[in-house]
Amino acid sequence: MRGVGMLYNMASTQLVNRREVVAEDAFIEVVIWRLPRPLPPSEHRFKYRLAYVVRGNCVIRYDNERGKGDHRHTEGREREYVFRDLEKLMDDFRNDIRRWNSANRDS
Repeated sequence: MRGVGMLYNMASTQLVNRREVVAEDAFIEVVIWRLPRPLPPSEHRFKYRLAYVVRGNCVIRYDNERGKGDHRHTEGREREYVFRDLEKLMDDFRNDIRRWNSANRDS
């Protein structure tokens, strides 16, 4: 995506851009970029957006923004997220999806 490089005024490499349909009314979207340098206040070189969307509503989202850093949106709240590496990020995201599905199975 051209806009990401321009937005952050640096060359970026897209590592993942995937949408996975997991049910008739739900999908997971994962977009991850490698940056030449960290996006402050994050100390790692990744820009990411992970989303779980059910019936048109984003019920879980992990992302990072300039000035805001790493965070996640769950249960209608935004919380800080401690980024360790991409594998842990994906594990935490998938675990939140499992918990949400378990808690909302009958809704």
